[in-house]
Amino acid sequence: MERRSNMIGRFAPSPSGRMHLGNLWSCLLAWLAARSAGGSIVLRLEDLDPDRCRQEYCDQVMRDLEWLGLDWDGEPVYQSRRTEAYAAAFRDLEKQGLVYPCYCTRAERLASSAPHRSDGITVYDGRCRSLTAPEREKLEKTRRPAWRAAVGEKSISFCDMLCGKYEEDLKMDCGDFILRRSDGVYAYQLAVVVDDAEMGVTQVVRGSDLLSSTPRQIWLQERLNLPHPQYGHVPLLLAPDGRRLAKRDRDQELGQLQSRFTAPQIVGTLAHAAGLLDREEEVAPEELLPLFRWDKLPRKDLTLSIGEKI
Repeated sequence: MERRSNMIGRFAPSPSGRMHLGNLWSCLLAWLAARSAGGSIVLRLEDLDPDRCRQEYCDQVMRDLEWLGLDWDGEPVYQSRRTEAYAAAFRDLEKQGLVYPCYCTRAERLASSAPHRSDGITVYDGRCRSLTAPEREKLEKTRRPAWRAAVGEKSISFCDMLCGKYEEDLKMDCGDFILRRSDGVYAYQLAVVVDDAEMGVTQVVRGSDLLSSTPRQIWLQERLNLPHPQYGHVPLLLAPDGRRLAKRDRDQELGQLQSRFTAPQIVGTLAHAAGLLDREEEVAPEELLPLFRWDKLPRKDLTLSIGEKI
């Protein structure tokens, strides 16, 4: 496929189970956004969590993308093999005095947090930021700390390609967020910032549930002197009862869908939901390239049960 621009998009699935319809939706739109502009797209397998991610799931993700007709450029990148890159970024932040250990248990974190706006998210109050050296030494004897970013007084805003202007006061809206878990695993926010920069990603298309993560990632990009990609957060697909689709619930799982529908049927249904087709019809992803435009996409979450549509 001809490349006409320096745009680089990405797939970044978490291989913790079989992909569901919502994952396919985000992947299709990310692929169309990059390919329709003559850009490339890279594949990153976000397998940081050793308790949830397995190689067999990584292999299945790649087979499923190929089955749908969604290709990528270059070799897949595995986050589980990139620990040293995250450690180097962590050390950089540490040298800047932007990292501190947090000894709070989950119950203590919840007790010391305040509700965030109306969505139920809690904001850590930073109680461990002011611990003295003797207090830390005492806690070290019984607890292994997680490590947090000291965000301070900072407001971050950006213009999303679909959602428009979005702004957060980091101290009030998210608080000091985790950079490395107490088990040593580096957190999502740090890993994706390092990876997007090293993979040359210029455009991030993903679900709107990650919109509020973006100010944290921009904060990290600024402190690590890394470039800012463009962001486009697409609406979520919901289950018929209004829930977000979840792998643990096996909602609209691709394995089940494959036994009933062809890839062109699934792609066509998703394309119709995205406003790219006037009616549901069988279609291959490459046939949608001349039809893709950001202004066609819906702005609100939508309910879609593929079994009821085709």
